[in-house]
Amino acid sequence: MSQKEKIYNLGTFFCLYIAQTIPMSFFTTVLPVIMRQENFSLSAIGLLQLIKLPWILKFIWSPWVDRHTITTTDFKRWIISSELMYAAFIFVIAFLDFKIHFILILGFILLSCIASATQDIATDALAVLSFNRKDKSLVNSMQSMGSFGGSLVGSGILLLLFNRLGWFVLLPCLALFVVVAVLPLWMNKQLVVHREKEVTRATKKDLIYFFTQQGIYKQILFLLLVYSGLTGILTMIKPWLVDLGYDMAEIGFMNGIVGTFTGFATSFMAGFIVRSIGRFRSRILFATVILLIPVYFWWISSGIPSAGWLYGGICLLWGGYGMATIVVYTTAMDCVRPGREGTDFTIQTVLTHISSMVVAVSSGKVADMFGYRGLFRFEILLAALSLVYILVIFKRDQSIIDEAD
Repeated sequence: MSQKEKIYNLGTFFCLYIAQTIPMSFFTTVLPVIMRQENFSLSAIGLLQLIKLPWILKFIWSPWVDRHTITTTDFKRWIISSELMYAAFIFVIAFLDFKIHFILILGFILLSCIASATQDIATDALAVLSFNRKDKSLVNSMQSMGSFGGSLVGSGILLLLFNRLGWFVLLPCLALFVVVAVLPLWMNKQLVVHREKEVTRATKKDLIYFFTQQGIYKQILFLLLVYSGLTGILTMIKPWLVDLGYDMAEIGFMNGIVGTFTGFATSFMAGFIVRSIGRFRSRILFATVILLIPVYFWWISSGIPSAGWLYGGICLLWGGYGMATIVVYTTAMDCVRPGREGTDFTIQTVLTHISSMVVAVSSGKVADMFGYRGLFRFEILLAALSLVYILVIFKRDQSIIDEAD
């Protein structure tokens, strides 16, 4: 693959990943505000959490996607058709009235999430099969940058445009963007799937068999621990800023704009770092950065931190998160079985979601009982545990991994 072809392929995946994130980020940011303005109950607003279910449960139908994607054409067909359905559902939502069709709107958003999650399964599998081991960190940079960039646009720029354009103008434009984002894949004739001709096709049993692989426990525990040292801070950073006296506009800029952009930028750099120093050293480097995050917040929380210190902490927090996503996605791609690429990758990402949910819920209880400084100490322990685990468990694989890189 030439350098020009590689750049075009990476750009293709960036478009696919950012198309997944922007609409959902917009919905989760704008809908609660609109619903509250229209005097919807908090219970009704709470139903919006249901739209996240497809992204948690997508592993259930991932073997079905794997089973029907063999050639590059198969992958394109799945991704493009899912993307078109995604756009169609968004377009239909634009013409529904909130007060009259709330349940119907929620249903269409749920369907659009299912279509987007299906696209993600096929896109992840295609990414695994389209790049060699050395370049997998680069395509994972595109995935992470698409996620952070989509959040930045969906919850920031589109929120501003919404106030000017309104629901009935912005949503059709959003649907059109989703369609346009798939055009690079449709026109890409050089994308090639590198797969053996004869591979075992995925079945529902592979959801269980994944956990029976020899040595897979090392990766599973890594996935469960990797984000633990920063998830609690990501969850509690907004309440802490509120308690420090910052208003919603300031918090939105600090965390939503500056923080998300930092994650976007560090994701790009982290891809080259992993490619340069290898998986093992990257695990250590990024885990060390994550350990520094709660230490930094514990230190500045001894008094009332200035805005400068808070900006520094937010950049460190989102920067560490951006780095961690690259090593998670890259090592997850290393642990997929032939013919079950989408299934195995999806299972691993779901494991990180479950772990993050547990830590996020626990962080609230810890903060209630011991305060924010107690929470930061708790996160220091989790981050230290993650780093020690990497040093002890993966040390024996250092020479093998670095040679393969």
